[in-house]
Amino acid sequence: MTSVEEERPRALLAGASRRWVRLLPWAVAFVLCVVLLPTTIVVLTADYGLNGGVASALAVAQAAPLLLAVVRPLHAWCVVFAGDVAGALALLSVDFQERLLWPFPPMELVGYVALCLALGLRERPRTLVLVWLATAGANVGLGFVAPHGSGAKELLLTILGGVALLLGGVLRERSEVRRRLAEQETISEAERGRRTLLEERARIARELHDVVAHHMSVITVQADTAEYRLDDTLLPDVRREFTSIAATARESLGEMRRLLGVLRNEESHGELVPQPGLAQIGQLVEATARTGGPVEFTPCEAEVPEAVGLSAYRIVQEALANVVRHAPGAATHVSLSVTRPDDGQGGEQPDDGRGRERLTVLVVNDPPPEPTTGPLEVGGTGHGLVGMRERVRLVGGTLDAGPLPDGGFRVAAQLPLTEEDLT
Repeated sequence: MTSVEEERPRALLAGASRRWVRLLPWAVAFVLCVVLLPTTIVVLTADYGLNGGVASALAVAQAAPLLLAVVRPLHAWCVVFAGDVAGALALLSVDFQERLLWPFPPMELVGYVALCLALGLRERPRTLVLVWLATAGANVGLGFVAPHGSGAKELLLTILGGVALLLGGVLRERSEVRRRLAEQETISEAERGRRTLLEERARIARELHDVVAHHMSVITVQADTAEYRLDDTLLPDVRREFTSIAATARESLGEMRRLLGVLRNEESHGELVPQPGLAQIGQLVEATARTGGPVEFTPCEAEVPEAVGLSAYRIVQEALANVVRHAPGAATHVSLSVTRPDDGQGGEQPDDGRGRERLTVLVVNDPPPEPTTGPLEVGGTGHGLVGMRERVRLVGGTLDAGPLPDGGFRVAAQLPLTEEDLT
C-alpha cells in the first residue's frame, strides 16, 4: 500500500502552505471545463456549421481533460492535442467564413494555453520543449491545407502556447529555488545545533578533566609512592592496600579518559581498547572485600556476548559501590549464572530452537553490622539504579532492584545471551 501511495501523483500547487492556493488549480480547471464545454459546442455548430454530434465529441475531448490536467497535465495534453488536431481536420469538411479563426478556434486556444501553463508548472524543461515542438509542427503542417490561405493568425496557438510553457517553467523553477533555499536554511539550523552540541560536549570534557583528572592522578602517585616514602612504618597489609588503591585509581582514570574521548569525538563508534567483562568481576569483588565488608562470589565461566559482559560488569560495579556507600561492612553475595526464563517456575518449557538462555546477575547485601547515620558518600547523583536499568534495557534484559524485609538490598538482572534476543 505504501508504494501505491508514493506513486500517486500530487495535484498542482499541492505543497502550498495556504489552502486557497492548493484549491486554485481545481477551481480554475472546473470553471474552464464548465465554460468551454458548452461554448465549444455552440461555436462549432452555429458559427462553423459543424455537425452537432461531431461538435459535442470534439468539445468533450478538448475541454473535459482540463480536470485531469490538475493531476496529470501531460496525459491531459495528449488527449487535448489530439482533439484540437482532429477538430481542425473536421473543420475542413465544412464551409465557414474566412474571418473565423482556423485551425484552432478561440475557445480551443483558451483551453490549450491553460493546459500549457499546467504543463510548465509540472514537467521538466526537456518535456516542455518537446511539447512546444509538437505544437509548432502541427500548426505549420495544418497551414499547408488551410482553406483560406495561411497567415500570422494561424500561428497563435504556437506563440501563446510557447509563452504559457515558458511562464509555467519559470514559476516552477522559482518555486524549486525557494524550496531548496528553505531546505538549506533547515540544514544550516541543524548544523548550528550540532556545532553547539559539540561545543557543549567539549566544554563538559574540559571541566571533567580539570575537576577529576588532576585529583585522580594525585591519588595514584601518592598510593604508588607510599611504600617508598613511608618504608619503615608500613606493614605488608598496608602496602598491599596502597597498591590496590593505586590500581583502582589508575583504572578509574583510564575509563574517565576514554569517556572524555567519546565526549570530544562525535564520530566515536566504539571503544578502541578491550572492555571489562565477566572475567574482571572477580577483581571488583576483591577490591570491595578489601574495604572491610565480606563478599561471597560465585563466578560463571560461560561465554557471553561482549555487550552482555560489559553490562554485567557495570551492574555489579554499581551495586557494590552502593553497598560501600550505603551499607559499609555488610556481607554481600555476588553470583553469576546461566539460566532459562522458566527456571524455578514449574519446569522447563520445550526448546523452541531460538536459544532462550540468559545470564542472571545477582547482588544481595545484608543489613550493615552497625546502624549508619547516613551514607559514607554525600552529594551523590542518585542515578545508579537509573544507569543500571538503562544498561539492561539496551541489551533487552530485565532488572529487579529493591530493599529486602531484613534491611538488606537486592539487585537481580537477567540479560539475554543470543544475538536474536539482543535489542
